[in-house]
Amino acid sequence: MALIKGMDLSTLREVEACGGRFSDEKGPGDAMEILRRHGMDLVRLRLWNDPYDENGEPYGAGTCDLETVMALARRAKALGCKWMLDFHYSDFWADPGKQITPKAWQGLDADSLEKAVYEYTRGTLEKLTAEGLAPDMVSVGNEITNGLLWPVGRASMDNIVRFVNAGLRAAKEVCPQAETVIHLDNGPDEGQYRAWFEAYFAAGGMDFDVVGMSYYPFWNGPMSGLAESMADEAAHFGKDIIIAETSMGFSLADYGAYEKLGPGERKGMAAKAALAAGIDYPMTPQGQCDFIRDLAAAIQAVPDGKGRGFIWWEAAWIPVPGSGWATEAALRYTGEKGPGGNEWANQALFDYEGRALPALKTIRGL
Repeated sequence: MALIKGMDLSTLREVEACGGRFSDEKGPGDAMEILRRHGMDLVRLRLWNDPYDENGEPYGAGTCDLETVMALARRAKALGCKWMLDFHYSDFWADPGKQITPKAWQGLDADSLEKAVYEYTRGTLEKLTAEGLAPDMVSVGNEITNGLLWPVGRASMDNIVRFVNAGLRAAKEVCPQAETVIHLDNGPDEGQYRAWFEAYFAAGGMDFDVVGMSYYPFWNGPMSGLAESMADEAAHFGKDIIIAETSMGFSLADYGAYEKLGPGERKGMAAKAALAAGIDYPMTPQGQCDFIRDLAAAIQAVPDGKGRGFIWWEAAWIPVPGSGWATEAALRYTGEKGPGGNEWANQALFDYEGRALPALKTIRGL
């Protein structure tokens, strides 16, 4: 089976609207077309339920509502790419540190939340199917290691299973051809994956198709740990594995000027420099290439062909004014502190001016 070379492009429409431009050796072009020429065969898109405040102010980071997802999915399919729909079941970012129940669902009990997940998942997939945009993969939740739909679905495997089963059931009913994915963070944590899925199945979790793992070397440690964890997961549960999120920096140069943010409006690069000091690859264009090559080899080495591929997180999120991880409206919603600039631009597969990096040629050659 061919290695999946996927890209999460959830902010692309926003970046383009804010003036972002892209190019490769052929000259200026559409980012999605450039990525497709360099081997991309799957696009991952996150979906937020209602990423706007009560006054209609967007939350940013792509403001990934269904209209945005449909527009990007249509472009991906026109290029012959498959696509993955990533349900967050939240109005904004969902990850192991936060799984905020959508505004419309807050205060519901477990029974009502289970029904809401089913109806929302089913309704969304029916709309996509009616538009000829049925996804090829469906991720039921995003990095749900610590549950989803907090507080009801936090650290309660019984409730986690109820909510995940509701999403899986809807996906299988509407899009039986789509592969279903359950996605956790910290791919190298072998013990976490084994314990989580053992508890999931023991609590009545429905069968699904693919385990999604996140792997960021600056947070999750050496790739050797990821290789061991993938092998254990494949052997223990017999599931295919996709690295649903990954990235590696190509630079530690500041990019604040590209965003036109003033003093104090962005976090700077100090934290990234500290993270970079502890990883096996330098944050250079060549280091990024080497990381990709080694990651592909590790995935392809998973026994019995269970390693399916990888998805590069936010491959085209270049720094432009107006496209950051959170607007003021979003910060009010989450209770987090700013600044809200793009804290990911040095992880993209284009440089700060939108020029294709050598990593794309590495991906094309895999």
